[in-house]
Amino acid sequence: MLSTDSSKRNSFQRHVADGDMVIVYERHDNMKAVRVKEGSDFQNRYGVFKHSDWIGKPFGSKVFSSKGGFVYLLFPTPELWTLVLNHRTQILYLADISFVISYLEIVPGCVVLESGTGSGSLTTSLARAVVPSGHVYTFDFHEQRADLAREDFDRNGLASLITVSVRDIQGEGFPLEFCGIVDSVFLDLPQPWLAVPSAAKMLKQDGVLCSFSPCIEQVQHSCEVLRQNFTDIRTFEVLLRTYEIKEGRMEATTKNTKGSLLGSLPHKRRQYLSAERSSEGDEKPTLIVRPCSETRGHTGYLTFARLTCI
Repeated sequence: MLSTDSSKRNSFQRHVADGDMVIVYERHDNMKAVRVKEGSDFQNRYGVFKHSDWIGKPFGSKVFSSKGGFVYLLFPTPELWTLVLNHRTQILYLADISFVISYLEIVPGCVVLESGTGSGSLTTSLARAVVPSGHVYTFDFHEQRADLAREDFDRNGLASLITVSVRDIQGEGFPLEFCGIVDSVFLDLPQPWLAVPSAAKMLKQDGVLCSFSPCIEQVQHSCEVLRQNFTDIRTFEVLLRTYEIKEGRMEATTKNTKGSLLGSLPHKRRQYLSAERSSEGDEKPTLIVRPCSETRGHTGYLTFARLTCI
């Protein structure tokens, strides 16, 4: 829930109030957005949590159920909202989002055009980047999807920063009222090259465009059209690899008396030697680090281009 009110801008300055949206955190892969309402409760495997017990507590608090189980109440930042929102379309995740905002040079006060809105994952982060005086104008050709996104932005306190409109940008282009006043344009379209000429008219001189495409063929076609009005054309593929760190016992890999690694011995022999080492008190718990099994790989290609100065 973002707000242009400076007294409510940072989560550590806020306490949960009746009507607030909170992220109920069980663990990193189990979170849920909940609207706090006096008299209501939240139930999960840890028990029943009364909303009345949440009201007045600072965001980040650990709260307990009737059974003694607990969850955390987190402030609904754009990063957390991306992880809990309803997927109406494929969404952009944090690695791509942060890259887009950085390379589009979006700062407070910017005017940003986006097409299409989709599930609103990127839009939410764009809104935070332009506060307090900027604005995000986002377009989607699907009316129902646009309505649902508008509802999400409203309940997250973003209605004053985001305007959602229904429009086929590929076929109609952006509204002429934005000609020459836009700082950045983001395109997430099946045929982004069709919208490039219109985007060029919307951007200020030296403005930046980004196009997200899942297929390299889309990138090639887009770049051909971008060369007519843009320079500094670059395409990136953002790959993020996360790791889990936890305490455990490592499989013995030290050399045995014959100089070979225990890891190369038959399984039963390795078990015997590991047990023997453990009985001698040699094996101690250690931190095990390994790539997270749920790490997302390729999501798409990000093509950036800067409008040529005349």
